[in-house]
Amino acid sequence: MQQNDKKRITLQDIADRTGYSVNTVSHALRGKNDISQETTEQIRLVAREMGYTGNQIARSLRSGRTHTIAVILGNLTNPFYGIMADAIQDAAQAKGYTVMIMCSRDTPELELHVAGEAIARCVDGVLLFPSSASQETMNRLTDAHIPFVLLSRIPDGCTADSVVWDETGGACLATRHLIESGRRKLVYIAGNDIIYSARHRIEGFNKACDEAGIPETDRAFLITPDSASDSSWAEKTVQRLIELHAEGFNGLFIFCDMEAWHILDALNHSDKISQDDFGIVSIDNLEDALSFPLSLCSIGYSFKNIAEKSIHLLRKRIHGSTDAPQGIVLPVELICRGSCRKH
Repeated sequence: MQQNDKKRITLQDIADRTGYSVNTVSHALRGKNDISQETTEQIRLVAREMGYTGNQIARSLRSGRTHTIAVILGNLTNPFYGIMADAIQDAAQAKGYTVMIMCSRDTPELELHVAGEAIARCVDGVLLFPSSASQETMNRLTDAHIPFVLLSRIPDGCTADSVVWDETGGACLATRHLIESGRRKLVYIAGNDIIYSARHRIEGFNKACDEAGIPETDRAFLITPDSASDSSWAEKTVQRLIELHAEGFNGLFIFCDMEAWHILDALNHSDKISQDDFGIVSIDNLEDALSFPLSLCSIGYSFKNIAEKSIHLLRKRIHGSTDAPQGIVLPVELICRGSCRKH
């Protein structure tokens, strides 16, 4: 028999097989406490054997909820988002939600489009990693009465529910680690001037330098807006680092692990300079979840904690909470793997 010819198993089919009423079967499969445990287990066993799958659409019509949340990520080519998506799915499933993964590529126009798709699919709520300009997306979700929680970044002036980590504290911790490793002329490097994160990380970088008495003349800022996939990116970046090293700069605080790995790779392919010429620290601690041949000192935080806190906030809104917006800032820690090149 062709797969398409198979009839979908219904509650009536299970009732016919077990001898119980459709109402009893329904209550057992929904976990109602008016059915004995023995009967419930018997009915569920038969349902599994018959290949029964519940009708989510029918349940949604009864409850007014789809038990689905949308997660709007930035760019799935960045392992950070993949690790984050895994943690969110685990946290959501533990609370009975299905996750719809959507990608904005950090583009406001695409972000607005996928938010509209999420609304059209009647999701119960949205977890949003905001792009550089997310106000229109947030307005659209608000107008559609779809609860949302911001993760990782908070746009200027926004008072929505949010879960972030201590960006300023993390950058300060990273910079102190470089200083304590013997570095006194430091470079802050970022691929782009990313909203929220860049401001706070520069603030933490400068705070640690101020505390250590490092003058502004011994701090450099290198923004490399060209994509690392651009054939000229490595050449331009390495050339600038050669110039900075010639001026005595020997400590690099790099915006995130992915950018740091690109820079390490570029340095290792240069015959004029190498990673050994610099102490390097970054942020994200992706190595806790990924195997990578170039180890980094990095600032870490709990992906699991971020996911669970965000799901908790979102569920409260889904269930009608009218509390004031809550902003959760989670702690960070330093993991030293030797790339600081301590003197």
